[in-house]
Amino acid sequence: MCPHSLSLERFAVGELSDVDLNLAPGEILCLSGASGSGKSRLLRALADLEPHAGEAWLGERAQSMIPAHEWRAQVMLVPAESHWWADHVGDHLPTVAPADLEMLGFTPDVLDWQVARLSSGERQRLALLRAVARGPRALLLDEPTANLDGVTIRRVEAWLVERIRARGWPTLWVAHDTGQIARVADRHWCLRDGQLVEEEEMSAWT
Repeated sequence: MCPHSLSLERFAVGELSDVDLNLAPGEILCLSGASGSGKSRLLRALADLEPHAGEAWLGERAQSMIPAHEWRAQVMLVPAESHWWADHVGDHLPTVAPADLEMLGFTPDVLDWQVARLSSGERQRLALLRAVARGPRALLLDEPTANLDGVTIRRVEAWLVERIRARGWPTLWVAHDTGQIARVADRHWCLRDGQLVEEEEMSAWT
């Protein structure tokens, strides 16, 4: 499947307006900003879950011209709090590579676990795996490592970045930790006072 860019054209939601942005295939743009600045709302609007103005494009296909469920299957949002609708993990992951489970710190028997027994960090890692297994065309990640310890964060970062690059997924990644942003981001933008501002001093963090 040919990779596509993800673009915003005069995009507006909440206090954020007139955003023009283009993410190339396989590019990671990290988004930071104060709590309540609108980061999650922007991701939800991009996933066609919030009313908004302007247009989003996946390659040459406009969000407004694609049924919402089809757009969400291609521009995949992984929220900070994942949602589970069946009792067992395997019901959410009908096809998954054992190597992916291992990379994220699981053995195959996790598919037999009840969702209710999962910790917040386990839910977060498995929600990422669930999203990747569905074969999206772009990713919207809302603090995907927020509930993880330092060692697991590095493991998940490596796993995610490898797949994003290999599969050409344009990715918008909400993050607060400057170390993480320096490790994974090609570009870093910050939400301040309803404006999306590009940060240019990433090299100073490494």
